[in-house]
Amino acid sequence: QVQLVESGGGLVQAGGSLRLSCAASGSIVNNYVLGWFRQAPGKEREFVAAIFVNALSTAYADSVKGRFTISRDNRVNMVYLQMNSLRPDDTAMYYCAAKYRGTSDYRNWGQGTQVTVSS
Repeated sequence: QVQLVESGGGLVQAGGSLRLSCAASGSIVNNYVLGWFRQAPGKEREFVAAIFVNALSTAYADSVKGRFTISRDNRVNMVYLQMNSLRPDDTAMYYCAAKYRGTSDYRNWGQGTQVTVSS
């Protein structure tokens, strides 16, 4: 079981940047795919980005491609989301999630960190 704790959210003006961090309690090396999701008020949770076990493969939602970068450091069990060129429609609660390699569902979730982008 992996426990996840996000940090780094806050209030930023449009065009600005934030870096989200997610600390995993257990070892994520070689075992877990890590992802970021977000949920805006009144909307369903949506996929943002994922990074695979070897850290060489990543995936992004079309809405964030070219602006957001996901990375991981298996030595310290951390995953990051660098968010640049933020827009008001990026405003949401951002969640870190993990799924065991070879499985389809993310079963480990953090508590979320709020990102608010002002226009």
